Amino acid sequence: MTPAPALHLSGSARYDGAPVFGPLEFTAPAGTWTCLLGPSGVGKSTMLRLFAGLDSGVTFEGSLGAEDGAPLQDRIALMAQSDLLLEWRTVLDNVTLGAALRGAMPDTERALRVLTRVGLADHASKKPGALSGGQRQRVALARTLMEDRPVVLLDEPFSALDARNRSLMQDLSAELLAGRTVVQVTHDAAEAARMGDKILVMSQDRLTEVPPPATTPPRQFDAPDTLVYQGQLLRLLMETA
Repeated sequence: MTPAPALHLSGSARYDGAPVFGPLEFTAPAGTWTCLLGPSGVGKSTMLRLFAGLDSGVTFEGSLGAEDGAPLQDRIALMAQSDLLLEWRTVLDNVTLGAALRGAMPDTERALRVLTRVGLADHASKKPGALSGGQRQRVALARTLMEDRPVVLLDEPFSALDARNRSLMQDLSAELLAGRTVVQVTHDAAEAARMGDKILVMSQDRLTEVPPPATTPPRQFDAPDTLVYQGQLLRLLMETA
């Protein structure tokens, strides 16, 4: 894997003439996990799509990219809010979809190992319609992990999971994405308190950094400093809403 770069964004976004966010200054340090919180509609997902180079009808004025100056194309993986699974492909074929789209030979053995890690190896031959919402989200996470990119953008990646599986997938993601530049959008203050090296609360025209506890992510969910920090984030979110 190539070295993970820092990310930067400076500017404003508009949709059909209406402001989405900005002007804002955003940075995600290289090789760390940045969590982005804030009310719905302030442009968190829009920011991820801009980094991913997706055309969502948003007009952006400013600059964004990797701090090393190299293009982000082919260095970035995005897990969107929707699982975007192809219903006619098996779970295994969905996990190896990136290779198929590139015309490369799928690494089936590695894909099965990743499915084992997310607890879905026994479902490899099933179609997505046979899965629960949480299982589908784990397939989408496995597909993202398979891409093995130095920059990973996660948009509410664990939202459909029950509390136990959410905690397990947080731990697994922290392990498998170590050393990558990760930007995660979440509405869950507890999740940000566990996962973030850097935590930002976003409003339409401002980003407020809230320094996390000194402990290393993923933090213990019931540790006193994690719980105190979670409360701090919730208070700020209430003020931002």
